[in-house]
Amino acid sequence: MAGGAANTPRGLVSAALRAVTGGSSAPTSELPGSTAQHGISGHLVAFVEALRARGIPVGPSETVDAGQVLTVLDLMDREALREGLACALLRRTTQRATFDGMFDLWFPPALGERIGAEEIEIPHRPDGSVDIIELRKMLAELLTQDPSGEQAQQLQALAAQMVEQMGQYQAAGGPSFSAYQTLKDLQPDILVSKILAGLAQGMDNSDFDTEVNRRAARRRITDFRLTVEAETRRRVAERIGRDRVATYGVARQAEDADFLRISQNELDELRRSSQRLARILASRLASRRRRARRGEIDLRKTLRKSMSTGGVPINLVTRKPRPGRPDLVLVCDISGSVAGFSSFTMVLVNALREQFSRVRIFAFVDRVDEVTHLFDATTPLDQITKRIFTESTVVGIEGHSDYGSALESFAEHWPDAVTSRTSLLILGDARTNYRDPALDTLQRLVGVAKHAYWLNPEAEKMWGTGDSAAKKYADIIEMHECRSARQLTAVVGRLLPV
Repeated sequence: MAGGAANTPRGLVSAALRAVTGGSSAPTSELPGSTAQHGISGHLVAFVEALRARGIPVGPSETVDAGQVLTVLDLMDREALREGLACALLRRTTQRATFDGMFDLWFPPALGERIGAEEIEIPHRPDGSVDIIELRKMLAELLTQDPSGEQAQQLQALAAQMVEQMGQYQAAGGPSFSAYQTLKDLQPDILVSKILAGLAQGMDNSDFDTEVNRRAARRRITDFRLTVEAETRRRVAERIGRDRVATYGVARQAEDADFLRISQNELDELRRSSQRLARILASRLASRRRRARRGEIDLRKTLRKSMSTGGVPINLVTRKPRPGRPDLVLVCDISGSVAGFSSFTMVLVNALREQFSRVRIFAFVDRVDEVTHLFDATTPLDQITKRIFTESTVVGIEGHSDYGSALESFAEHWPDAVTSRTSLLILGDARTNYRDPALDTLQRLVGVAKHAYWLNPEAEKMWGTGDSAAKKYADIIEMHECRSARQLTAVVGRLLPV
């Protein structure tokens, strides 16, 4: 029975996982992240399900293509496997960061402590603590060299050793790892000048070359930080499970980012994708408009015509549709944390101009002003909010959100903006700073408008808490939670009239 253990299901799964992960793992008595029940194919299906959970749409055909990729690629070549699966599973380049994070968790480069990483020795003082100064010199020397081939492997080994020796801490559930703790004493960002000096050797040192080298130095430091973070996620995933780490340690899709907690990079990505989302919305509206051209069933004429067929309504008679595109008016709070939500929604709706006879956009903090003219073809998307604050009067004396004052000012100065043909959209979290919400004014506007909706970026469970007047407003106007771009697109596509 020699070698029989390798033929057991446990042995086959272990062999498969070693093949997928490159085989560079220390011997362990228990696999910290076992494969699925059905080996590589089950592991791939679990990976696809994890991608879907993070907002990447992967269908059955893409999954089958990925399975075909696994049959032709060398599973020992991890980077080739990464690129092959990315080509099969991804539809947009914006999904790549999320994919890479998930790939590193589901196809890790090692299990447990890396074998061979001990060849890179971290300098220590006589008392046994890490010599940070010497470690900085060591890292700067490695980052100065060409970051490929052997140097890249050395940087990965150094990151692994640093996480193992400097990043461990005692958590409630046992020992764990932290990228912050690994890098907090090292502070690699201060090494830019040393790396720059190393890169400048043998060059003309012109202003152009200096700037190129400075950017290269910063990029290499950023890449090393990402390497440390990836190694940390791998070690933590082995302790608490990759599914839990994926929920907070992997970059999310910008469309799924919470507007009230969105980062600047995610907001910029959303603005870049606004035209694509606008095309999706426009196609939905056009489809609904085509269906609307058939008109509604005219019950009276249908029953009258059915008299010739014994009262059986064989031929339906429809009313003649009354084509006409409605007006759209946006009133947007652009203060504080809701500014990202409002600015993105304004850009998105502005891209839908052709779907409406007229679009008017108003912005406010504690004063309201029309900003429709600022949305032109020459202004970059990231400059819209800046232009609103500099070229319009949306901020009064105090500069705090005042929904009541804004609604009253809007109704007083633009009485003709809302008519019986208008669809009114109000954007904001409805936090009034304990001021008069002007409910009567909102009631009049809603009564005049053909449609009226309020889009709130705050979680519904927070409505009415603190200074929020959301529940009072919701009694007057139909209010919808819109916490992410994906949710906003779905709500707007469903609510906008045709």
